[in-house]
Amino acid sequence: MKIKKLIGNFNNSGKSLSQRVVRGGFWVFLLRITQQLFNFVRLVILARILSPNDFGLMGIALLTMATLDTFSQTGFQQALIQKKEDIKPYLDSAWTVLVLRGFILFAILFSIAPYVASFFNAPEAKLIIQVIGLAILFQAFTNIGVVYFQKELEFNKQFIYQISGTLADFAVAISAALILRSVWALVFGLLAGNAVRCFVSYLIHPYRPHLNLDLGKAKELFSFGKWVLGSSILVFLITQGDDIFVGKLLGATALGFYQMAYTISNIPATEITHVISQVTFPAYSKLQDNISKLREAYLKVLQVTAFLSFPIAGLIFVLAPDFTKIFLGEKWMPMVPAMQILVFAGLVRSIAATTGPVFHAVGKPKIDTKWQIIRLLVLAALIYPFTIKWGILGTSIVVFLSIFVSNIGFSFDAIKITKCRFIEFSKVIVLPLINGMVMVSSMFILKTYINITGILNFILLLSVGILIYLAIIYIFDKHLNYNMRQLLRENIISFRKGL
Repeated sequence: MKIKKLIGNFNNSGKSLSQRVVRGGFWVFLLRITQQLFNFVRLVILARILSPNDFGLMGIALLTMATLDTFSQTGFQQALIQKKEDIKPYLDSAWTVLVLRGFILFAILFSIAPYVASFFNAPEAKLIIQVIGLAILFQAFTNIGVVYFQKELEFNKQFIYQISGTLADFAVAISAALILRSVWALVFGLLAGNAVRCFVSYLIHPYRPHLNLDLGKAKELFSFGKWVLGSSILVFLITQGDDIFVGKLLGATALGFYQMAYTISNIPATEITHVISQVTFPAYSKLQDNISKLREAYLKVLQVTAFLSFPIAGLIFVLAPDFTKIFLGEKWMPMVPAMQILVFAGLVRSIAATTGPVFHAVGKPKIDTKWQIIRLLVLAALIYPFTIKWGILGTSIVVFLSIFVSNIGFSFDAIKITKCRFIEFSKVIVLPLINGMVMVSSMFILKTYINITGILNFILLLSVGILIYLAIIYIFDKHLNYNMRQLLRENIISFRKGL
């Protein structure tokens, strides 16, 4: 009752779309900030207690689960969000397919675990892979009604639903790590998070799904979802192919280093792209018949994305060695060069992520698929020789190159669909790029005078970098008509009106 009372205070009725988008964006951003705060603390604590090999073993298990999950994607959730008409008649069929899929994936995962462990020459991974299959079942039985949270931009409810699992994962993983001091702390945390989200999904949304398979409705949803499936497979091969190569060629410990480097360096891309896809896809779907409004919304989203991504990426690049030494410990230092390359890959990915929701919203997900194929081809052609020659640093270089090449295509098609002028697009990218370069250069100069040996000096240099970036933004606003402060002010006003 308390949860229902809480979410009942956040009714979206009567609000304009822009107010709902801004308000929804606030809740998604708050969710990601809260989640990452807990994840950061969890990461630092577990990195101190566990070894890179433990993270590598968990990485192998998660990679196996992600492989099956990706190659069996239905795309039903995206199809339900994109549909203009009432989706209630489709919910039971969608949920039934997802439950059947969950049982099949669990059985397959359990069966192939010994072969996967043998492939990676990591026998300890067998039981881990089999146990985490329970996470797939928890996901399968999650209430399909939660799709309304994203479709109707009710992200305040999404916040409660998602954060419950994050808190469970945090509490269980750290407690288990202190007791067990093994990879099983990561496993138990994952299972606890998925189990709690499944339970909360039925508390927070009144819809009660039933087993009822209507093949006609399932086929209709899959007509859209098949492109999501195709794109998901390509994205998986692109984003997980590097993990497969590193794990197979260099071993579980190297995989632990690489995945940690990727996780930290891609914070801007992971967090910003999550917010973008959660909020803009349903919003753009409502604007798909109004190109001028769609263009205006896209450029604003791109401007805010670039404004946030460039300084975060710059700060990670400059402070990577100091962060690793202070927070994770000396044992993680071999990953630093890879982290510094991967941060550029994450930066480009955050810009590219602004385009995907546009393609999906206008009913053209195949554009996304097309450029993911190009990205995959670049990755496939270069990853083996680069990884053999330079280890995880070589893998990181190839990942950056593949994202950079495909992003050119993503941006070109987004400009074409929204009919925006190239000068408009360039302006919102070039100015924060220049600003970021000035900030990074200034921080490298300051590092020659500041000896970063503790948390206080680290925070001091971080604060100086942020102030430099904001000062230059002020100059751009005043003399180059960048209008970043005005855009932020408009969003704040829209949020207040949306309350």
